[in-house]
Amino acid sequence: MSDTPGAQWNAGETEADAKLHLLSPSEEMAKLGQGMRPLIAYGEGIHVVDAHGRRIIDGPAGMWCTQIGYGRREIADAVSAQALKLSYNSPWYTTNSPSAELARRIAEVTPGDLNRVFFTTGGSTAVDSALRFTEFYNNVLGRPEKKHIIVRREGYHGSTSLTASCSGRSFNWQNFDIASPRITFISCPNIRLAPGLTEAQFLDQLVREFEDTVAKIGPDKVATFLAEPLQASGGVIIPPKGYHARIKAICEKHDIIYISDEVVTAFGRCGEWFASEKVFGVVPDIITFAKGVTSGYVPLGGFAVSERLIAKVSGENAKGSYYSNGYTYSSHPVSCAAALANMDVIEKDGILKHVRDVAVHFAEGLRSLKGLPHVADIRVAGLVGCVECLVDTSSPEVTDRDKKVGGRIDTHCFDLGLLVRPLGNVCVLSPPLIITKAEIDQMIGILRQGILKAAADLKEPVAA
Repeated sequence: MSDTPGAQWNAGETEADAKLHLLSPSEEMAKLGQGMRPLIAYGEGIHVVDAHGRRIIDGPAGMWCTQIGYGRREIADAVSAQALKLSYNSPWYTTNSPSAELARRIAEVTPGDLNRVFFTTGGSTAVDSALRFTEFYNNVLGRPEKKHIIVRREGYHGSTSLTASCSGRSFNWQNFDIASPRITFISCPNIRLAPGLTEAQFLDQLVREFEDTVAKIGPDKVATFLAEPLQASGGVIIPPKGYHARIKAICEKHDIIYISDEVVTAFGRCGEWFASEKVFGVVPDIITFAKGVTSGYVPLGGFAVSERLIAKVSGENAKGSYYSNGYTYSSHPVSCAAALANMDVIEKDGILKHVRDVAVHFAEGLRSLKGLPHVADIRVAGLVGCVECLVDTSSPEVTDRDKKVGGRIDTHCFDLGLLVRPLGNVCVLSPPLIITKAEIDQMIGILRQGILKAAADLKEPVAA
């Protein structure tokens, strides 16, 4: 079969190559080279097609990133044209036009005064660079002790040494030496972990914990608070309303830089270019982005930083300093051209409004799964949602048996034509933003069947 019209390939040879030579992320080393993850031949719209020609709905949108779907000629043409015109330039001593234009376009849609943009290679390097900026910032200001970072349990911020240290998912720590004495974790804002509290009481508890943590470390030592608007890889954890604004107020009081990690939520996932202000009610000091900025067609990431912060370490206040952090592929012209074309498509096709229009239908569809066997909770914002499953739904505690439920559901859904991202006992859906209401219904219908089949596997009573 062909992966694209006119392009022949041999699936057997590809599988053999992968088994012999490829080391994939999150590889189970005991089974290295023995098995094979599903081989995807090509993508089209909201679907991927596997090596056997089966069309499968891409429920996780790749990894939260294929906003405008697969096979968009506009992106391919932009990439091709820019590669032929200027495939690379060194950002250390030259500049290219696409990066300058993209920086302006992004600055036009960021909240507040976040008008200065630094480009990296992806989400991990975006967050790493933002954190390094806070180090640079405090060193230039003569505050070398103000370096502590506060983050949250179940957060995820990347795979560099620094960003992995800031990620509160214990799975990511296994067999890596990434613990850091200058990083402190506070509670995950998941109200399911606080039985008996109202949302208002839980919010007050979270805010007090943050205040107490800052006081214990010392405000003169805390540099930054790093948080996703919603904790995506942590299981689509959505904090209580007003959480981010109240934390930001404390940060302002103590001159703590508030970084909003929008690697997942930016570029339309929640119906806005950036979700921080319009969806979650906070104007951060720095926003990180990646994934959806190019709809996953090529790698790109970056951060936008407040002019207020920049002013304190530039011009007359620079003290001879250089923000010397950077990458070989910072401001890559082909990646920036892809991002510009991606933003054009989002604007031309009215995708932000479309997301807002179909998000209610998506939420209703997910919530219709309540009452199915083992469904403990539904969480959704924009076009990102999850179904949390537990063998015993009466207890919020997650057991090893619970962690296998998501994998069972994922296997059944794949056989039925839907990719689901299992995160232990949590099944995540964050489809391409172009999905229609009819396609949402199809996706939810398959997930329903997958949950029922997994319940039958567990030999639990299944309601009709």
